[in-house]
Amino acid sequence: MQGPVSAGETGPVEVEPVHTGRVVAVSMIAALGGFLFGYDSSVINGANKAVFYQFQIANGFYQGFVVAIALLGSAVGAFIGGRLADRYGRKKVMVVAAILFLIAGIGTAFPISVYDFMFWRVVGGVAIGLAAVISPMYISEIAPAHLRGRLSSLFQLAIVIGIFSTQLVNQIILNFTSDTITAPVINPDVPPQEANNVIGLGLEAWQWMFICMVIPALIYWVLSLTLPESPRYLVAKDKSEQATSVLSQIYVNDVAPKIASIKHSLEGEVQSGMRDLKGAAMGLKPIVWIGIILAVLQQFVGINAVFYYSNLIWAAVGFDESKAFLTSTIISAVNVVFTLVAIGFVDRIGRRPLLLIGSIGMFVTLGILTFIFQTAPKCTQAIIDDPAKIAGCDISADLNTPILNSTQGLIAVLSLNAFVAFFAATWGPVLWVMLGEMFPNRLRAAALSIAVMANWIANFIVSMTFPGLVQISLGLAYGLFTLFALLSFFYVKKYVKETKGIELEDMGVLEGVEA
Repeated sequence: MQGPVSAGETGPVEVEPVHTGRVVAVSMIAALGGFLFGYDSSVINGANKAVFYQFQIANGFYQGFVVAIALLGSAVGAFIGGRLADRYGRKKVMVVAAILFLIAGIGTAFPISVYDFMFWRVVGGVAIGLAAVISPMYISEIAPAHLRGRLSSLFQLAIVIGIFSTQLVNQIILNFTSDTITAPVINPDVPPQEANNVIGLGLEAWQWMFICMVIPALIYWVLSLTLPESPRYLVAKDKSEQATSVLSQIYVNDVAPKIASIKHSLEGEVQSGMRDLKGAAMGLKPIVWIGIILAVLQQFVGINAVFYYSNLIWAAVGFDESKAFLTSTIISAVNVVFTLVAIGFVDRIGRRPLLLIGSIGMFVTLGILTFIFQTAPKCTQAIIDDPAKIAGCDISADLNTPILNSTQGLIAVLSLNAFVAFFAATWGPVLWVMLGEMFPNRLRAAALSIAVMANWIANFIVSMTFPGLVQISLGLAYGLFTLFALLSFFYVKKYVKETKGIELEDMGVLEGVEA
């Protein structure tokens, strides 16, 4: 077994003979949780305005809360996910997540009021949180060291494919609806949408968007039942014979040394819990803080908020609102393609170099967007009232919105897609790889739960504060994202160690944590 590699070493990684087809199949099934993660978190984007009309939600803050409340559920799911995984096993938690996705899909499609709609959104959020903890954990524990980065990256690939699938399914559903909106206008501030049209079985289009989530949830449920349990969990529960059987499905050679190594890493320890994370660094062990800060930085570069104004950028180069699906498809395609790039490189050049490259790329591209938004003329009431008003600033425009000319728009489009590419090839998948493998065996479940919960809380903070920052200045909002991209580079450079090719049982030695 290969010993630990320090942050600066890039020596050869030991490659053991394995049953590659088996381990890839198992990892792909586990990664289905990521597909539902992406699908459930994005399906609201096509249905939100129709839901606002359905329940006549006119208040902007209330609208944002209805959309963002799922993130709070995700934080809860992440918080309890590690504890459930340690108590009941990784496989059982995956099964529970699949069932919750199924229930959430049905519940959000048939709400009685906005309150139970939000409840089902929270249920779906809990499922997302569970999946975000359990899938990376399971894949990292089942995968051989030399394949772990690529296999763990399947989780992020599944997420972006789930997001793309949501857009595709929503567009197909809308293509079956009438171009004429049939629902009556009840409140001009909350107009009916095309998704409020009935298209089949007496159900509106937005309801079908949520119902379609039932199909992948059922597939995930059935396939998760076929998975073997994590060998690390089985050894922790004194089920070494079962663990040997599972590892024998993956490795060609005798697995007895691996069983012994896992036992040694768990020797003298009881079931991990939050108490095991306590340390001298502001109450937590340093390695836990590293995971938390990495998870927060991934969200604070603004990957989700950056899409809020994507339509503005595309419009500046001639894409009108009717082509919104095309522009979303382009960005999603960039997301998927460059996630594949990450899968190709994460086990070759390592996690740390990819994070550093991503930080530099995001800093440059976000910096360009910040400069363009900050220096472009803004849409003001005076311009709207002027008969000779600037093109792109009319009565329907949001005040303080930058008005981009064709050159600025082209640069912004290229910068936006380059930002997505850098994120998708680095911080998007590599964070989940790192979180799944960087913690010692006895800390993994609890530490991973805390880090993923921090990721979702950071996501919620960005989602809720971004609209307010935009009202002050869009350049300010993107300037903050640029600052965090810069900070992420120096943080990774100083605190993050390379984990490429290191056995999970050696992570404690690498990070200076007793195994």
